[in-house]
Amino acid sequence: NRHFSVGAVIKKGNKYLLINRNLYPPGYAGIAGHVNKNETPLQALRREVKEETNYKIIKRKLLYHKIVHGNECRTGFKIHEWYLYDCKCIGKLKILKREEKSIGYCTRAQINKFYKAGKLEPIWEYWFKKLKII
Repeated sequence: NRHFSVGAVIKKGNKYLLINRNLYPPGYAGIAGHVNKNETPLQALRREVKEETNYKIIKRKLLYHKIVHGNECRTGFKIHEWYLYDCKCIGKLKILKREEKSIGYCTRAQINKFYKAGKLEPIWEYWFKKLKII
């Protein structure tokens, strides 16, 4: 059994938007979440981006559609079918305090520091390696 998940890679110049998660699994992460029942991956992507950033997606491109094993979430599922998108967004950035300690744009060097310190959420360590950011 598996969960379906979406993720958004959001860039401004050469910086990537990351949150520092309050919820399990902890760490620095891109914008992501589960696809709800009766929701398409694109609907979930729009909803998660709006909830976690207050942004509206104006353009998106699918980067990866992949089943990832060993990706445990707070509900205990270890297998997720991921849809990872590159997203261009508009709007005023806002923090979702319930889920996020902080939100902001980070350079590759900052992301690499988080990685070396073991502070990236494991799935985002996986994605940042695939995207050759770390």
